[in-house]
Amino acid sequence: MTDKSFKKLDSMSDRALSEYIGAFVRHHRMEQNRTQDELSAAAGISRSTLSLLERGETVTVATLIQVLRVLDQIKVLRAFEVRETISPLALAKLQKKKRKRASGKSKKDDNSEETEW
Repeated sequence: MTDKSFKKLDSMSDRALSEYIGAFVRHHRMEQNRTQDELSAAAGISRSTLSLLERGETVTVATLIQVLRVLDQIKVLRAFEVRETISPLALAKLQKKKRKRASGKSKKDDNSEETEW
């Protein structure tokens, strides 16, 4: 894509990240040999909004999603997937509550059989 792709994302400014996203969109648009007019029409946005996105200017998340969908790049949003995890402490507490042995027959059950009431 560009030399920006080798930078560490966490050290980039918000502005630089916006430009990074814009470069991603521009790269995939050009790779598909689409003009801004074609892509913006397919995404249902204005060409100027797409231009703003590609330059790293402020656009809405909805706009980004529409463009990613048309570019068939919606899969990049998998990075935002939330997976429920259990903390090691909570896991240890759950395992502590698990039975470790079978109890066999209880003595109460044996005594109740011997009585003939």
